[in-house]
Amino acid sequence: MGKPRYTVTLEANPAAEDLAVIRSGLDAFNRNAIEMDKSGEYEALHILIRANDGTVMGGLLGGSWWGWLYISILWVHEDLRGQDFGTDLMRAAELEGLRRGCHAAFVDTHSFQALDFYLKLGYTVFGELPDFPPGYTRYFLRKPLTGLAEIDS
Repeated sequence: MGKPRYTVTLEANPAAEDLAVIRSGLDAFNRNAIEMDKSGEYEALHILIRANDGTVMGGLLGGSWWGWLYISILWVHEDLRGQDFGTDLMRAAELEGLRRGCHAAFVDTHSFQALDFYLKLGYTVFGELPDFPPGYTRYFLRKPLTGLAEIDS
């Protein structure tokens, strides 16, 4: 009896159900590999800046799991930049991370984006990927969240 035959395919638009199989397969593997409690479940985070008419003028997208807050996307409309909205978004995310039981946060950015902004907020670089894109660097940063609650009291 021979080995079953399979094909490896590059698919531009696989069905959502097919992607769900892959995600749930990895989730099952992770659950078997480590002891997971509720902190291991991903919880999305969405914080938006809206104009009075409801127009989205910026926001932060991310999530939390395994005691970490992840900042995936942070964007502020150019009309609002320099007015601390980015800082307000990060602060709201970090406080929500604490509420969710996160002990630290991580984010990545490029050298042409917001490295100085994150450094100013207390994040430290723990990794770099040079020439991503060519001529620029991608930075990976983290920040402990312990102690933030006392600052806001």
